[in-house]
Amino acid sequence: MFLIAICEDETYLLEELRKKAETYLKTRHYPAEIRTFTSGEDLLKEQRPFDLILLDLMLPGINGLETAKRLSSKSRIIFITSYREYAVDAFEVEAVHYLLKPVTDERLYQAMDRALNRSKQEDDRTMALIKSGSTHILPIRDILYCEVFDHRVCIHTAQGNYEYSGTLDMLERKLDGRFFRCHRSYLINMSHVVGQEKGTALVSNGNRVLISRRKQAEFMQRLLHNLKNEVI
Repeated sequence: MFLIAICEDETYLLEELRKKAETYLKTRHYPAEIRTFTSGEDLLKEQRPFDLILLDLMLPGINGLETAKRLSSKSRIIFITSYREYAVDAFEVEAVHYLLKPVTDERLYQAMDRALNRSKQEDDRTMALIKSGSTHILPIRDILYCEVFDHRVCIHTAQGNYEYSGTLDMLERKLDGRFFRCHRSYLINMSHVVGQEKGTALVSNGNRVLISRRKQAEFMQRLLHNLKNEVI
């Protein structure tokens, strides 16, 4: 499932972009969650890396260009603005596209195609992990969940577990929007969650993962969104 952000300070334009993005996703049959923001500061508070961000260049406070510089390098950015003269600066932060307002459906959809096709290609990303003295290449999509204890990270997959010294924070920065920090000690791949019961997430391999109280509402929101897209 793709995780998409739209950041625009004009509320009517924000709603217009959200509707256009929803229509695009339905026509392409892409499951996705869309989050909306009215400032760069609010967008930067999000800990999850987005697959795609539709970002207004001229924002109050931190402008779109400075916001882009602080975002995860895993996020694909499409700038949307009324100012042609900032195009060179936009591409210096490796933006996928630079669209001038008013944005037509055709141009927006072409830009989103380019961005999400790149994200789909990245779905084949791997991690090199060492187990019993041997190096294993692990597709990130195969990770079920990760946990940390005694300064050791354990990555759980259907094929086995991998442990190494490190922090969950560092691992989280290497992963993508499929992963949710449901507890300070757990990071879970929402693609492998099959349900929720009594403060725990049910994983496809039969294991249970703790969900902290403050994360339960957000977890349920993401779970229900995933299940809805699967039914569709």
